[in-house]
Amino acid sequence: MPPLAAIERFFERLLERPSARLFRARLQPIQLQRRIERAMEAERLSASDRTLVPNRFVVHLNPTDLAGFGEMTGSLATELADGALVFARGHRYTLVDRPRVDLIADPTVDRAEIRVVARFADPISGAVRPLDGDADAAAHVAGTVSTPSRGGPTDTVVYTVPRPTAPPARLRVRPPTGLEQTVQFDGTGLTIGRAPDNDLVLVDGRVSRHHARLAGRRGTLVYIDLSSTNGSRVNGVAVGELVLGVGDRIELGDTIITVEVAGDVG
Repeated sequence: MPPLAAIERFFERLLERPSARLFRARLQPIQLQRRIERAMEAERLSASDRTLVPNRFVVHLNPTDLAGFGEMTGSLATELADGALVFARGHRYTLVDRPRVDLIADPTVDRAEIRVVARFADPISGAVRPLDGDADAAAHVAGTVSTPSRGGPTDTVVYTVPRPTAPPARLRVRPPTGLEQTVQFDGTGLTIGRAPDNDLVLVDGRVSRHHARLAGRRGTLVYIDLSSTNGSRVNGVAVGELVLGVGDRIELGDTIITVEVAGDVG
């Protein structure tokens, strides 16, 4: 990592810590950009030869924070979308369409917080053309292809991006304080962190607000660390992303999550 990028990442992590909120005047565009990039990576779909990423992002901000961008609010969404495109191309990700970003004033979001909802574009009636790679390759990633007509050179392939699924699982969560709990994972996705908008909220000061995510990928259960401050360990080994199995122990801060059952939860 270049020295300048490393310094930028250091300050970004520093700002995520609860005490940093006392000194943060207002949100900066770079913070929104980084959160969009994290959401893009958290929702990516991998195939044998490429990685497909979301291209629609809805950024929820506290109304006061959104108003703080003033006259630049109108162009900010476009700039963020351009930044998402540059990020995707820089990582050689595949997009089914040009990224689009919508900024939403949401009173349920706390000041200085950023909530990003990422999704793949809905099927478009008429034409969808991938930005990276040809239509057949992108359709191979998506998994389903409609048969295009051959009437002219403008015909394109229209396809549907499937939602990733994983085997259902039962997780035993042991926090640093309090009682153990059992969590049922239905295979569609589960976010983990201190922030109240997570699916699994952990009361652990060493866990980031949006620490990690469980997701499905090609029929497997995958643990993804979302660039957390203190990182994640599975069975004592630091990981960024790993396919999980029964008996695996995930360590986040002082919390331990054990995969008890995977594949047939009764």
